[in-house]
Amino acid sequence: MQTSEQTGAQLYVVATPIGNLRDITLRAIDVLKGVALIAAEDTRVTATLLRTYGVDAPMMSLHRHNERHAAEKVIQALKEGKSVALVSDAGTPAVSDPGAIVVQAVRDAGFLVVPIPGPNAAIAALSVAGLTEGGFLFYGFLPARPAARRAAIETLKPSPYPFVLYEAPHRIVELTEDLQAVLDDERTIIFAREITKRFESIHHCPIGEALAWLTADSDRQRGEFVVIVSGAKPEEKSDEEPARVLEILLAALPVSQAAALTAKITGRRKNELYEMALRIGGASDEE
Repeated sequence: MQTSEQTGAQLYVVATPIGNLRDITLRAIDVLKGVALIAAEDTRVTATLLRTYGVDAPMMSLHRHNERHAAEKVIQALKEGKSVALVSDAGTPAVSDPGAIVVQAVRDAGFLVVPIPGPNAAIAALSVAGLTEGGFLFYGFLPARPAARRAAIETLKPSPYPFVLYEAPHRIVELTEDLQAVLDDERTIIFAREITKRFESIHHCPIGEALAWLTADSDRQRGEFVVIVSGAKPEEKSDEEPARVLEILLAALPVSQAAALTAKITGRRKNELYEMALRIGGASDEE
């Protein structure tokens, strides 16, 4: 089996602009000009980008309906010593876009896969969201069917981290209705619409107000959306269970031992439980 070491050919996964064509990196332009073939999600869309930067490499179509077959063509080109660039219509390939299947097939065939990082709608939206949880969960597109979509939202509901969704304009109202039906009204939602494009807008509001805001103006439903929902607030720990355990243990053990054992059973802090034991009525070990 031929490999990149033998042929010198590599597959480059190239991030392209999500709106503003000037957001492409210098390295991405160099790669696109240097490869022998560009595998594009939609060759008509990519042609505009290539003309802008004077790239004349030949293209082939690689989308989600032909990806497995197109992967064979990519591998054949690599075997012939021809490096290939993989691009989607916008952003980073294989992130809610075609590409993962061909990347895996190329790697299995023994060829190097090289990331050329750049624009990503989720990261761009998060950078202006102002959420401080310190992490996030990327989901991408939820299921199109209402029942499956609500079930997916239910699985995301308890996450302490913000979750990031993509949505098309024709489903944004349905998505918002489902988020409002499943999640607490006070959680924050961010609509990041048409990022880097002429009509870019970023709107924050509580989920309970989201549907009214979205439907008040039909223009707010236009364009491609990144939707970010703040994480769930941690549930307040109840003292009922540790107090019950402490009461049982205090009948036979000193306060410190009862607190230590209750900490192991409940996962609560020993010092906190020691104070609770004293309030319940245990005598201090020092007495």
